[in-house]
Amino acid sequence: MGSTFGKEAKGGKTLEMMKKTELGDLPESCVAMILVNLDPQDICKMAKLNKAFYRASSADFIWESKLPANYQQIIKKIFVNDTNDDDDYDKYPDYLCKRDVYASLSRFNSLDNDAKKVWLDKSTGGICMAISAKELSITGIDDRRYWRQIPTDESKFSTVAYLQQIWWFEVDGEVEFPFPEGTYSVFFRLQLGKTYTKFGRRLCNTEQIHGWDIKPVHFQLSTSEGQRTVSQCFLETPGKWLHYHLGDFVVKDSSRATRVKFSMTQIDCTHTKGGLCVDSVVIYPSSFKGRLKRF
Repeated sequence: MGSTFGKEAKGGKTLEMMKKTELGDLPESCVAMILVNLDPQDICKMAKLNKAFYRASSADFIWESKLPANYQQIIKKIFVNDTNDDDDYDKYPDYLCKRDVYASLSRFNSLDNDAKKVWLDKSTGGICMAISAKELSITGIDDRRYWRQIPTDESKFSTVAYLQQIWWFEVDGEVEFPFPEGTYSVFFRLQLGKTYTKFGRRLCNTEQIHGWDIKPVHFQLSTSEGQRTVSQCFLETPGKWLHYHLGDFVVKDSSRATRVKFSMTQIDCTHTKGGLCVDSVVIYPSSFKGRLKRF
């Protein structure tokens, strides 16, 4: 049987020559040039095909093309202490390959004592941010007659601010971050009513919800580049977390940090408002609008 491999087949070609070329026979450099055109998730799937694809999938130039252009500034902002001491940058391993850098940025990275979360979206490579209610300036937040911090597993921050009742409703905040170039959308993540679990079921206490159907809440957004938007809407749909759209901003220069200020108010003191959970402010690339309920 083995001797037949040395015999000539029709056309003078040996059986050895007639063997089909397989994917594993492709040079790694060629495979890498194919992978660089794929999305990160598809690259990881292709890496499971064989050893050639696995080794090629580790090429730095592939993953650097998936990282934001200013990824080094982002790494510094996330992994260097608030002292902004450049020597602290050494704490981030410089020996990591670009694939591992991408993986570390794709995790929910904490900033400012876990008051903010920053991550790289795996499907698009866009930078996302969530800012906890504890990091916001909320009128009356320290007075338990008005506000309470309640624990929940429905938030990235484990707690949300719950409004029992107040006349003057005002929430302000700001963030400064080296966002990559692009267009971003800012949302408040809110819920009317207080959820709880009973016998394994998710329920919502709506008894304290009032005042939000009388006047709309007002949103404002501004940036250090002079961009400004103003909008308003009524809060609705008790028992469901919704993303209320404040507005969009554009980053044209990623070499420096962009400061973003935002607010939500309902300061008509002719009536009280209550029964609202404030979880966070989230900033996403505007291409995400289709993923979120927008008002």
